[in-house]
Amino acid sequence: MNQDLSIVHLFLNASWVVKGVVVLLLLVSMASWAVIFSKLFALKRTQNLNEGFERDFWSGKQLSELFQAAAQNAKMTGPMERIFASGTREFQKIQQSLTARHTTDGGLLLDGARRAMRASLQRELDVIESNLSFLASVASVSPYVGLFGTVWGIMHAFTGLAALQQVTLATVAPGIAEALIATAIGLFAAIPAVIAYNRFSRQIDRIANQLETFIEEFSNILQRSVAMQSTATTASGR
Repeated sequence: MNQDLSIVHLFLNASWVVKGVVVLLLLVSMASWAVIFSKLFALKRTQNLNEGFERDFWSGKQLSELFQAAAQNAKMTGPMERIFASGTREFQKIQQSLTARHTTDGGLLLDGARRAMRASLQRELDVIESNLSFLASVASVSPYVGLFGTVWGIMHAFTGLAALQQVTLATVAPGIAEALIATAIGLFAAIPAVIAYNRFSRQIDRIANQLETFIEEFSNILQRSVAMQSTATTASGR
């Protein structure tokens, strides 16, 4: 007799443990795909915002204009622009404090701005890397969960065969096939998560390097500004 070995039929005839494992893996797979699409659009938007601000930054605009635009549109800015705003804000606060005390300290100005930008960088990376650990967990755990369902299904199948007087391939095949569904679904959930995790990790590393480079370049600009102010102050004192 021909046996129905379709996936739906095998799933419906599987043990409750195997069914539970398959349903769990399908839910995890759907959640993984939701994270993948969400992260895909988020990283693309981050890259576009960073590139747009970088073009404006090197276009010759005044830093005061860029800072004012960043402060007015804080919710629509990208990570690079927020890092720039935090460094500029701290630089201005320290500068005002030093001016009120009629003192100058270029090292304090630069250190304060750099610390503010580093702190902002860490916050931005924490946001960018959100849900990345979920993909890593799905990629590493799903195959083992599927394997557990397979092992349980095979045990259940052989337990049922113990009562039979004559065992043939036709009697063994359905039980083994039911059990192997769990491994297949586990791989179905894990493989996209692995590919997405590796791709997103590379993209995040590039974004982090881009932001690190910007911090160094902006720090050099601030250093030149401090040096020019110090020279002007010395010249006026004479």
